[in-house]
Amino acid sequence: MHTLSLSTTPSSPFLNPPNRTVQNPSLPLSLNPVRPILTRRTNSPPSIACNVALKTDPPATVSSPSEESDPARIGARVRVKVPLKVYHVQKIGEIDLYNKEGTMKQYVGLWKGKTISANLPFKVEFVEEVEGRGPVKFFAHLKEDEFDYVE
Repeated sequence: MHTLSLSTTPSSPFLNPPNRTVQNPSLPLSLNPVRPILTRRTNSPPSIACNVALKTDPPATVSSPSEESDPARIGARVRVKVPLKVYHVQKIGEIDLYNKEGTMKQYVGLWKGKTISANLPFKVEFVEEVEGRGPVKFFAHLKEDEFDYVE
């Protein structure tokens, strides 16, 4: 006797149980697909092949020759020209940076040769004299229009 699998339109397991078969003696063969079982007979661990082509990008160049990417400006003295308060210095409440001088330490608008969208791309180091503590060093990130270069 031959068997035929019956599949219903809904794909719910409640409406289509896996062992439902229809007996039809006129069919000469079985229509139940049988999947071969693949076994692996080696003792080596499985390996994954990953074929990825790595391409290095050429370093991005800044389109305009402005002073923001000029490496000669690193280490320059700058003076803050706008009223700007910072609150991140430990054990000191707020510090007003207006007319304070600092040293440009880093331009963070470039990272690994690529231009990034840093909101405050200039890292400036300030030294503030605090009573009872002596000089305190701290950093602040500034925009180009917030400071002037001191000569």
